[in-house]
Amino acid sequence: MRAGVVAAVLAAVVASAAPAGADGFDSVAARPAQPAVGVNERAADVVVGTGTPASCTSAAVVRAVARGGVISFDCGPSPVTIAMKRTAKVVNTSSRVVLDGGGLVTLSGEGRRRILYMNTCDRAQVWTTPHCNDQAEPRLVLERMRFVRGNSTGETTDGGGGGAVFVRGGRLRIVGSTFADNRCDRTGPDVGGAAVRVLDQYRDLPVRVSRSFFQHGRCSNGSALSSIGVSWHITRSTFTSNSAVGRGANPARPGTPGGGSGGAIYMDGDDIHLTLEDSVMSNNTAREGGGAIFFVSNDRTGTLRIDDSRLLGNTSDGFETLPGIFFLGASRTITDSIVR
Repeated sequence: MRAGVVAAVLAAVVASAAPAGADGFDSVAARPAQPAVGVNERAADVVVGTGTPASCTSAAVVRAVARGGVISFDCGPSPVTIAMKRTAKVVNTSSRVVLDGGGLVTLSGEGRRRILYMNTCDRAQVWTTPHCNDQAEPRLVLERMRFVRGNSTGETTDGGGGGAVFVRGGRLRIVGSTFADNRCDRTGPDVGGAAVRVLDQYRDLPVRVSRSFFQHGRCSNGSALSSIGVSWHITRSTFTSNSAVGRGANPARPGTPGGGSGGAIYMDGDDIHLTLEDSVMSNNTAREGGGAIFFVSNDRTGTLRIDDSRLLGNTSDGFETLPGIFFLGASRTITDSIVR
């Protein structure tokens, strides 16, 4: 059954058609994350590498992330892929951790492990406040990086998920970065985030994502981004060919393992908000609901705003309220966008 299909077709073009040209969508859709000028142009606190690809090792990345501060890479003039042999973990005594790859650095989980982990409620990473789920630091910034082949399958801390990156607490910002071919558990009613999983942010401020690219993620739910009780502000980003592969939705239908919602984005919680601006979501799929976006505000206070964006060819095999979207909340606003 495809709930809402008739209404969705009638609402395929919402507000005015998306503009084209220099400020149009085709240029956004075609480009992966760009090595633009960074938001943290300052002297690095830690440099990974000594000028050659061989000097940029997994162990050096793990040490740098544990130390914290602004982390840059000196791996030579050409793009380099660092195969992560261990998950890099943020120590919660750091006030900030900035990974700036300059558009040249890829971290690979080799299809075996999660790449990056921050959890202010994990005592093993030092518990710094009595209110671990609502503290301002660490501030984690991922800038001009690529995260590929991360895999958190089987991880159980705080429900798992986050094949490339898992964050609980503090603040997270993603700028000019690419996430590709990441994985997390294939079944489960609430597990998600093949690329990024976020639980809790300081004072419920939104996670900000800009100029970033998410593709070919696979997870039970939310195969690019997944969160519980977290808001997002996403600009100039592209989500393509991500798949929610679980079965049975949430709560799981009898006889099923649950999952399959939010091909690209899965959001659950109470007072949550999603803003999507100047972005493209295409050819994402969900076995259950929301081929592009699954959004459930349990107390119905949450809001969805889509502006100057294109959502095309996102398939919901089970249910949706607009093409590629399943929304339960207070209000949805879609302007200067195409949704079909």
